[in-house]
Amino acid sequence: MTSAPATVRLTQYAHGGGCACKIPPGELEAVVAGLTRTGPADPAAELVVGLDDGDDAAVVRIPGGQGLVLTTDFFTPVVDDAYTFGRIAAANALSDVYAMGGTPVVAVNLLGWPRDVLSAELAAEVLRGGLEVAQEAGCHVGGGHSIDDPEPKYGMAVTGLLDLDRVIRNDTAVAGTPLSLTKPLGVGVLNSRMKATGEVSEEAVASMTALNRDAARAAVAAGIRAGTDVTGFGLLGHLYKMARASGVTAVVDAAAVPYLAGARQALADGFVSGGTRRNLDWVRPHTDLSAVGEDEALLLADAQTSGGLLLAGEVPGAPVIGEFVPRQDAVVVVR
Repeated sequence: MTSAPATVRLTQYAHGGGCACKIPPGELEAVVAGLTRTGPADPAAELVVGLDDGDDAAVVRIPGGQGLVLTTDFFTPVVDDAYTFGRIAAANALSDVYAMGGTPVVAVNLLGWPRDVLSAELAAEVLRGGLEVAQEAGCHVGGGHSIDDPEPKYGMAVTGLLDLDRVIRNDTAVAGTPLSLTKPLGVGVLNSRMKATGEVSEEAVASMTALNRDAARAAVAAGIRAGTDVTGFGLLGHLYKMARASGVTAVVDAAAVPYLAGARQALADGFVSGGTRRNLDWVRPHTDLSAVGEDEALLLADAQTSGGLLLAGEVPGAPVIGEFVPRQDAVVVVR
């Protein structure tokens, strides 16, 4: 179900779209560099996972062997339809809890809206889409916050629960472990095409609105303890962070990586976001790309929105796209 055909193209009110408008990874790491490995003198609770390795969410220990998972994510429109934008943004925000092996419990909305330009009815459609996806996840939506903003933005702050003995982290990958990906790549170039031409990829929309819930449950059940999700920094960017934090090298079999229909053609037609190019620039010094051409490298760095889980292990239905090996000169190797 979608809202009525839009006479307003939401993407035309934003300079970027989805996770492609994230601050570049290298720039972001410089900004937060002085904030790691710090904490209050008398903490009220133990921080189990924090900012140190740029994991997907924060985790605080609570009684009974459980952890409280906290995350937030919001962005500018990645599609023109308001209801669909809300669904995608909510699925993306919930994904960080799933990436840690957790279950979302409650979320609050984050809405920025140019109220003198776009109608309140459109804003309500965005919130309706977000609510529907949260309810599909079994997650309450308990309110939120809104501001008058020159660009439309929407997302959620999400709190979840997990078993601390089965938390999935980005710094625990072990050499000799296969590397799996639970959603195909290509969302970024397809969204760039849509923003430029209005041509919607229903396959990309279906991928972005699909929850990572089942993949997370399968990963926890399989005993997987290392993983992340693939969003704005692209597969190469998120994999580089994971391998770097774990002290291993990630080897990617480029031929095994799945892509959405039309992704290669969208790339060939030039629909590559600035965020994707910045991703590739960031990982290039740490990545052996000698076995692939520039187009393949750009697809592997494609800035995803609400992408899949990238896991150190195998789960049913997810292709194995490589493996972790002992640290080499390059942190990531594409073969």
